[in-house]
Amino acid sequence: MKNGFSVKRSAFLRITLLGVLGASPAGAQQTGKTYRVAILTARGDATNNVFLDAFRRALSRLGYQEGKNLEVVVHNSGGDLKQLPTLATELVRTNVDVIVASSSPAIAAAQHATRSVPIVMLQTSDPFRFVASLARPGGNITGEANMDAELEGKRLQLLKELVPRMQRVAIIRDPANLGNLASWREAQSVAHRLGLQAFAVDMRSSEQIGAAFAAIRHLRADAVVVLPDAVTNINEARIAQLMTAQRLPAIYSLGANDAAHFGELMAYGASQVAGWEQAASYVDRILKGAKPADLPVERPTTFELVVNLKTAREIGVTVPQSILLRADQVIR
Repeated sequence: MKNGFSVKRSAFLRITLLGVLGASPAGAQQTGKTYRVAILTARGDATNNVFLDAFRRALSRLGYQEGKNLEVVVHNSGGDLKQLPTLATELVRTNVDVIVASSSPAIAAAQHATRSVPIVMLQTSDPFRFVASLARPGGNITGEANMDAELEGKRLQLLKELVPRMQRVAIIRDPANLGNLASWREAQSVAHRLGLQAFAVDMRSSEQIGAAFAAIRHLRADAVVVLPDAVTNINEARIAQLMTAQRLPAIYSLGANDAAHFGELMAYGASQVAGWEQAASYVDRILKGAKPADLPVERPTTFELVVNLKTAREIGVTVPQSILLRADQVIR
């Protein structure tokens, strides 16, 4: 009996070791299968490539190689939000395994197109529009949520430190964005504590940018906070150019990684590169069998402060050393 037990146990160990040695680097990936991962975004600018490159590198570290076991299909609307529903429907028809949707309009378009294909969301400040709860999302959507309202106090404090004379601050928002409304309420509260007057400037579409800046001039705002939204995100370059032309100090949230490209004076927010890397982690878990309904929505853990001294010189603002010492990136 003793010898029989040893033989059986030895055989079991050999089988187990063979299974471990034969496992692929990506764990539960199916041998010979090529996974199709779709990207749906409204951005069509060059900085979008920076984020997608970070996403691809993260997938590569997880064992996925394009041309071997991975195909990445990118659909972007080039800044035209109205095209997103059509693009989402096209992606679903091509039988993709998972969709990564960046920004609330892209997530909404993907959700409308499918209730079965897993969707990984990122760059939304309105997660409860898409999931039942952060802990248990339910449905076919999970991912990262910015929860940006919690950062508005920090942004206003930074802006006040940059512009000590500031008394009147304009807050650019989209009133249809529930995340923006939460950020607006937080900004009002913090502005009151700082002795500032805060004014809402609504911008629902790209066509309203000119009217928004006319309103800022009419309000005689000393500085501007640009809330994160799909409209402000895809128009970052134009908005930053107008701020510089009108010599308006402004702080931005989404696009903290883009300040060097667009000339934004100061940006503080969650790292978009880190967000795309986190999206790759979600994709990996889903491809290995996890259900989006069971994967908790996570909040960003990496934040960046970017200061553009070139823009500061152009608008006549002196950035205090106290801010420069805290900056993760200083553009000269």
